[in-house]
Parts: sequence; C-alpha cells; structure tokens
Amino acid sequence: MTATGLSRPTPVVTVDDAQPVRRRGVVGWWRNPWRKPRILEAFLWLYLAWSLLPVVIAVIFSFNKGKSRVSWQGFSFRWYWGDPNLSVWHDPSLHTALLYTLFLGVVTTVITVPLGVAFALGLDRWHGRLPQFWNFQMLLSFVVPEIVLGIAIFFMATNISWLPFGLGTSGQVLGLVTFQLSYPVIIVRARLLTIGKEYEEAAQDLGASQVGALRRVLLPLLYPAIFASTVLVFADVIDDFVIVRYLSANASTEPVAVKIYNTARGAPTPALNALATCLLAASLLAVTIGYLGYRFLSRGEGEKSSIDSFAGQI
Repeated sequence: MTATGLSRPTPVVTVDDAQPVRRRGVVGWWRNPWRKPRILEAFLWLYLAWSLLPVVIAVIFSFNKGKSRVSWQGFSFRWYWGDPNLSVWHDPSLHTALLYTLFLGVVTTVITVPLGVAFALGLDRWHGRLPQFWNFQMLLSFVVPEIVLGIAIFFMATNISWLPFGLGTSGQVLGLVTFQLSYPVIIVRARLLTIGKEYEEAAQDLGASQVGALRRVLLPLLYPAIFASTVLVFADVIDDFVIVRYLSANASTEPVAVKIYNTARGAPTPALNALATCLLAASLLAVTIGYLGYRFLSRGEGEKSSIDSFAGQI
C-alpha cells in the first residue's frame, strides 16, 4: 500500500481527556453543576440570623442590670428573682402567667395525645364512608385558621348559656384540644403505615387477643410517634396566642403570650424578657426530653433514631 492509502489512526480518548474543560470567570462558575451551593448557604445563614438574632438579643437583655431594654448596663439576675417587686419570681402577675401557661400545656397534652392515638387507631381499622367523613373532620381542624376556631368557640361560650364550658380555663382547654388533635392523629397514622399489620397478626396467631396484641405489640411500636406528638403538642400549646387570647376570662387566665402582648404596649421592663426566656427554656427542655425519649424508644432502628428522624416525626 502506498502512503496515500494509509488511513489516519483513530485517537484514543483517555479518562483525563474526557474531563470537562473548566471555564473561568463568573459564567463558568455559574454553569458548573458541581459548584458549592453558595447562594443557598447564604440564604440559609440570612434566615437563621433573621430568625434567631432577635431571640438572642431578647434573652441577653433579660440579664440586664438596669431597666433599659436597649442599653446594656451589666449582668444580673435581677429580673428573674433579684428585684423584690418587679422580677418574675416576685411579681404575682408574671409568675402566675408562667405557671398557668405550663398548666395549660400539661392538661392539653394529657387530653389531646390519648384522644389522637385512639382516633388514629380507629381511622386505621375502620373503613367506609363514615370514617372518611371523620377523617375529613380531623383534617378540617388542621387547615382551619386558628382565629376562626377561636372566634367560633368564643361566640359559643358567650351566647349559648347551657353549654358546660365558658370563657376561662375550660374554654381554653377545649379550644386547644380541638386545634391540636390533628397533630397526634397524623403522626401516629404515619407510624402505623410504616409498621403494617404483620406484627399484630403474628401476635394473634401466637394466641394473643386483639387487646393483648394492641397493648403488648402495637403500642410499644407506636411509642416513638406518641412521644414525638406529645412534644409537638406541648411546645405548640405553651406559645399559643390566638385561642387563649379570645377565650381568657380575666387576668388569672392569661398565659405568657397574652401577658407579653398586653404588657409590651406599655412601658415594659426586662422582666418581660425574663418571662419570655423562661418560656423559651421550657420549650427547649421539652424538645430535648422528647428527643432523648425518642432515641431511647426507637433504639435498635439505626438511623431512624437520629435527630433527622425525630425532626421528621414532628
């Protein structure tokens, strides 16, 4: 063969040659699909700063030695218990509001969570059009604006005399239970869908009754969801404002959120910051206990006991 008849050999493409050419400049950085999400990170940090910075400032000034809420005058526990008249511990209106808030949180949680668990079990086992209607009723309380529910119960309590509840503690508990009931129902039903019916059926095949299988098999598997819903209900109740504001009867039935709202329009002292800090500490303590309890109850499930799984539950 002549030299002119020889074909040019096909070039071999190596791995290094297959690497994409890096473009320089802003355009190249923007078109690079493997770049770090700098913009998303910036938005995340801006959101955290916007959300947490006012809270941090309010907590810091609760330890201010003077009466100013904008000028730092030294560190002190004066507004917690040091001041004999204006501190949270010595001011009857402030510590009464704090104790009443915790009381509402505990009572509402104790009533709501068992009702929600029973409701979820009933909806899971009951089939037909009637349970679909009750499922819709449960979801309705989840999507109805809180102010609509509060005004409705307020009109019922003030215009219908023969009802067994009125303004004050009974009306507030009823409104909070109605509003919070959907949370444990949704969380427990989601857990039921992941568990399935195999464990309960296996227990019944081994001789357990329906009640025994429910008590000894199903409920222990539901404990993580029940614990997570308990934390969610309690943390949501203690900072509720709309329902408890409309259904409060007098100053003795005003929780912390209403007390802060009424006092902030006057000339508040850092004792108001201390009161809000106490409520924040109670909420964080509830979430911490809930997470530790969730990890203990879901031990042995690997990654399901992580903080991401707990956050997904609530």
